[in-house]
Amino acid sequence: MTEVTSSKGMAVSKILSSDGVAIAYDRVGQGPPLILVGGAFSYRAFPGLVELAELLSPHFTVINYDRRGRGDSGDTTPYAVEREVDDLDALIRHAGGSASVWGLSSGAVLALRAAARGLAINRLALYEPPFVVGDSDRRPPADHRAQLTRLVAAGRRGAAAKYHMRKVVGVPAVLAVGLPLLPMWSRFKAVAHTLPYDAAVMGDYSLPAGQMSLVTVPTLVIAGERSSAVLRQAAQEVANAVPTARHRSLEGQNHNVSMKALAPVLVEYFQVR
Repeated sequence: MTEVTSSKGMAVSKILSSDGVAIAYDRVGQGPPLILVGGAFSYRAFPGLVELAELLSPHFTVINYDRRGRGDSGDTTPYAVEREVDDLDALIRHAGGSASVWGLSSGAVLALRAAARGLAINRLALYEPPFVVGDSDRRPPADHRAQLTRLVAAGRRGAAAKYHMRKVVGVPAVLAVGLPLLPMWSRFKAVAHTLPYDAAVMGDYSLPAGQMSLVTVPTLVIAGERSSAVLRQAAQEVANAVPTARHRSLEGQNHNVSMKALAPVLVEYFQVR
């Protein structure tokens, strides 16, 4: 572990991944180690992740990190999903050799891929991995990763963020016009250059059932009761595909989950001996 000074003059804890890229993280609380893996647009200073880390800190040593390319973490080219799995492996090793892991959205899929590779994960919890499992359900365009990469290469982070929200998330055009007015828009743009990374993690959004069958650790797959049918069905199918998984519906919640509603579920699950 190293401690360096960020551009804001604050001390930042970092570890080196297997390829030498520095991964920044915050550690809070005491107890068994628990690592948080954010999804698209998420990084360790994102308010929701900060809130969740604080809510979990009375029970766990919570590690909240910047995925590569985001916040204070480094990056290198070319990108590969396996490098992000290596980053998580480095954090687990630094945490003591094993840790529990929670993932959100595409971060949940990254955590799944890590578990399938055999990382030393004690227990796994996933919130709405956004696979598309229905034959008639809308999928992102086949070239969505290429389009995001093109926009990022042109320095058009705002356009990349809009494209992701429109073509991947499925925000209606009439609502997408107002996206730049959102209070969080500047935070979205700050990490929009990593959207192609999330696209790589997701692939074509199909459920990799073969890979899921390799997961052997206890797994909880959570979906919001008020989320779209597509997301709820995907969560159920992930739970069906992972031999050690169970499914839970979170009352009153959607993809933009309340951390106050989620935290007690995670505490109950991760504290099981």
